[in-house]
Amino acid sequence: MVLLPQRPGAPSALFPLLPTPCSLLPMKYAILITTLVALPTASLAQSGRAGADVEALVKLGPRVAGTPVMAKASDYLEAEYRKAGYTTQIQTFTYSRFEDLGSSLTVGKTKITGLPLSGSVAGKADAPLVVVPNVGRQEDFARVDVKGAIAVVQRGEIRFSEKVQNASTAGAVAVAIINDRSGKLAASLGGGVSKIPVLTLSREQGSALLQSSQTQQPASLNVNTRQRQVTGRNVVAHLPGITKPQILLGAHYDSVPSAPGANDNASGTAVVLEIARRISKTPLANQTWFVAFDGEEDGLHGSKAFVQTAQPQFISSLKAMLNFDMVGVNPSLRVSGTPQLTARVKAAQSRLSTSESYSGSDHASFAAAKVPVLFFHRGREPNYHTPNDKQVDSNLLDETVSVGLEIVEQLL
Repeated sequence: MVLLPQRPGAPSALFPLLPTPCSLLPMKYAILITTLVALPTASLAQSGRAGADVEALVKLGPRVAGTPVMAKASDYLEAEYRKAGYTTQIQTFTYSRFEDLGSSLTVGKTKITGLPLSGSVAGKADAPLVVVPNVGRQEDFARVDVKGAIAVVQRGEIRFSEKVQNASTAGAVAVAIINDRSGKLAASLGGGVSKIPVLTLSREQGSALLQSSQTQQPASLNVNTRQRQVTGRNVVAHLPGITKPQILLGAHYDSVPSAPGANDNASGTAVVLEIARRISKTPLANQTWFVAFDGEEDGLHGSKAFVQTAQPQFISSLKAMLNFDMVGVNPSLRVSGTPQLTARVKAAQSRLSTSESYSGSDHASFAAAKVPVLFFHRGREPNYHTPNDKQVDSNLLDETVSVGLEIVEQLL
């Protein structure tokens, strides 16, 4: 990997293997004495700590990059990592966030207030509505004529970016995405800017649009947004003097503006923190870094910043990046990622569901840099990206911690 030159507004660098200058807050280094000890078993006192971390983060409110709440969240994580014996740094980076100034879809005399898809270009489209069957795959668009129209598609099964790209390719001038569950849909394109305006609507708002009587009606879709520069804060933790880790464990700790983010993703953040606590006095910690990423919900900005500022020898030292996202709800723990790693996991953890995946969360930034990745998740659930994302199952967190510990030990 060739180190990218520092750009104006580019992320600050990590010490000591990442470029300087940097806006880091390192603790004093200490002499590291390595002793061989067995991987610890969870005690009653340890059980439930991850759940308590989730509660602490949720109580702060929605965790959005560049806000005072996010500063409090990073302070909390730094304090907890330091209690466990780690040195911590804050890596800052800047990016443009899309902010809604009032976006809507008007059909006849009815005005429906929606949310712009984060990453949608601002703009207004006056055109007929055309309902696209199913979820907006290429074959779905082939069944209808959306040229010069506002395409109405349902959420689900494929990524938002794919739906929007398919609509644009088919000639649509705008897209309205209908949620498949109650509540507003706060979502992101996942990086970049769309070519056409994209608005999201709740299931309740969009149900009438999906009726055949609504098709070809004149409509006006208006995405009214602006871009604002914000500063994100990645929290980085490792033992003093560990500069070339073989494993990096990460999770994003930001949430969408409308949600307190218990499952998405205080759950993964708490799991990574608890794994760090459990191995802090074992040789495993000598080979591991831990990162809480900011700006994931706006397009993986924190993990991209981390990778882009990493020196080649840091990236090449990594055997694996393990990412935990939405692991506090739903009983089935799934692991996806680089085929050779998922094969090893499947051989050792036959109860886990494994697949190949490189997108959807912060592991994608590392996969793009040729780092082998594993992505731990439990799938979508009804409270995803809603104000009701307030609780998780502590037992599921503890189970994820145990699985993560076993896999870290296996990889090292």
